[in-house]
Amino acid sequence: MGNKREFEIPFVGLKPGVHVFDYCIVDSFFENYGQQDFTNCKANVKLSLEKNTGFMQLHFDVDGMVEVDCDRCGNTIHKQLWDEYNMIVKLVENPDEMNEQEEDPDVFYIARTESHISVNDWIYEFVSLSVPMQRQCEDDENGESTCNKEVIEKLRKMEEEVKSQANPMWGGLDQFKDIEN
Repeated sequence: MGNKREFEIPFVGLKPGVHVFDYCIVDSFFENYGQQDFTNCKANVKLSLEKNTGFMQLHFDVDGMVEVDCDRCGNTIHKQLWDEYNMIVKLVENPDEMNEQEEDPDVFYIARTESHISVNDWIYEFVSLSVPMQRQCEDDENGESTCNKEVIEKLRKMEEEVKSQANPMWGGLDQFKDIEN
């Protein structure tokens, strides 16, 4: 993850107003978070921190690319990262108690005595959430799938084999197949 201090913002020394921080996130950032379902991450996170009296508004802009495996054929494909997230950080006397009671995940409490705020966990969460859920090879200009044809054919054959092998456990249910209500 590199230098952990890189993701700590000394907000006490900041004047009221908007302050911008840029972070370049690569695979090494995720080492302390365990195995990821993507590789070759090249994410740019732009954090706009608006400091106010008693609270801060954080706006995270995530942009970049990752490599993931296609859900159908297993090919490695590139997927675009793009999303925006907002957080409100409030300064209070009893942050642990307030964080336990808070139901809004976009609100976080820290102690009034704090001088730094760590954003690395939020960056991890927001980059991970920006990875698309559907991971399939794109279609070509003719509307044909660019998935690995050999893998797709093998999956089709396996599906046919499974369908042809009737499970005797369900055999007795066939008698009810054509019964009308």
